This record gives sequence, structure tokens and C-alpha cells, in this order.
Amino acid sequence: MRKLNTDNSWIERVARFGYAVKGVVYLIVGLLAMPVALGIGDEAPGTSDVLQIIVTQPFGKFLLTVVAVGLASYAVWRFFQAFVDPEYQSNNANRVIPRLGYAISGASYAGLAVTAVQIIAGVSSDNRWRQDWTARLLAQPFGQWLVGIVGVVVLGIGVSFAYVAFTERFRQRLQLKQMSTAQVKWAMGIGRFGVTARGVAFGVIGLLLIQAAVQSDPDEVQGLGGALQTLAEETFGRWLLGIIAVGLIAYAIHLLILARYRRIRI
Repeated sequence: MRKLNTDNSWIERVARFGYAVKGVVYLIVGLLAMPVALGIGDEAPGTSDVLQIIVTQPFGKFLLTVVAVGLASYAVWRFFQAFVDPEYQSNNANRVIPRLGYAISGASYAGLAVTAVQIIAGVSSDNRWRQDWTARLLAQPFGQWLVGIVGVVVLGIGVSFAYVAFTERFRQRLQLKQMSTAQVKWAMGIGRFGVTARGVAFGVIGLLLIQAAVQSDPDEVQGLGGALQTLAEETFGRWLLGIIAVGLIAYAIHLLILARYRRIRI
């Protein structure tokens, strides 16, 4: 097994900053979803919507620049996990799927960072890119099957979030020895609730992809904001959205805890 001899403390700083900024973004998503759940808001926001909101605040471009750097930092950490596999140093075949997941996550947050830069530069960004790419995929041979498979994968990712939240692996992510007993208890409770809520949101996105495949309709494809809005429009949907909104706030707190106490082995 080859050991890394160079000083890799920089990647730990990058990872922790990325977790912190991602936590802030999800905190805003959760807070803005609450009024919709209470019936006093119009539309549930997604992560891209949060970027538009940030830039309209005082010193908005500066704040969004910090967010863009943070999202890029998180993407770098995910790509590092995918291609270097620092926490396992293993070529075992059962690491292929997790590493692929890290790469997809890295690409997603890199894209969000690019969107933030476009907003700062005043370049209009198309929020229909998901529908456009789905339409292109549906136009291919076996396109409906391909979109359906993607939907099943996303749904599976959502289920895996809830599963991981209640396994020993979840505890192993934190430097528990640096935390008090009360801190560990609260961190576990908040983290499990938050990660499960995010899993439910992913599950809804996966179901919408499957629906798009069945109906051959790219307009059915939605991101996080669309998934939350879909929940709000269902029977008892506002109750569900309220629970998920609180869950996303819990997930944001979990990310901030990870920024401080995440066990990062390099």
C-alpha cells in the first residue's frame, strides 16, 4: 500500500470549508421552504434559487463569491475522494460505486459553483438545463429506459442516505473523542434526521425522473426546489414539506458539525 508522503493538510482545509458553505446553502433552502409549508410562501426554493437570493443582499456579490469558492472547494474534496480514495487507499471492487458517487457529487457542486460565477458576472443561466438534457436523452434510442434507470439510481441514492444515517459508518465520520457525550448525542440525532430528510428529497427527484421516463415528458424532471414544490402540492403535502424543511435545516447543522468534527483521513 503506497503512503502519501506529501503534506496534504490543504485538502482537509478545503474539505472543511466546503462542508461549511454547503451547510449554509442548505440552511437557507430549509428556512425558505418553511413559509411555503405554512401556506404563506409561493414557491419552494432550490440550491440555484438560493444563489440568486444571496446576490441580491447587501454585499451580495462578495457573499456569493465566498459561496462559489466554498462550493468549488466541496467539489474538489469530492473529486479527491473519487480519484484518490484517501480514506480507504483500496482498489477493492466494492469501492467503485462509492467513488463514482463522489465523482457525480463533485460534478454537481462544480456546476453549482459555475452557476454562482455566472450570476456574479451577470451572465444569464438557464434553469431548464435538467429538462433540456432529459429531452436529449429521451430522444435517443432506448431513451425512456435510460432516463428511467437514472431515476432508479437517484431513488436508490435517496434510500442509501437513510440507510447510512443509521449505521455505524455514520458515527465513524465524526471525531467523537473531541466531543462531549451531550454533543455526540445531539450530533447523532440531528444528523440522522437531516440526512434522512435529504434522502426523502432525493427520492422524490428520482420518482419524478421515473415519471418523466414513463410519460416521455422532460418537464416532469425537477431539482431540489421542484421536488419540494411537488411535495407541497400533494395531499397533506404542506405537512410533509414542513417536516422536510426542518429536516434540511437539521442537515445543514449536520454539515456545519462535519466542517468542525469530520474525521478526514489522508
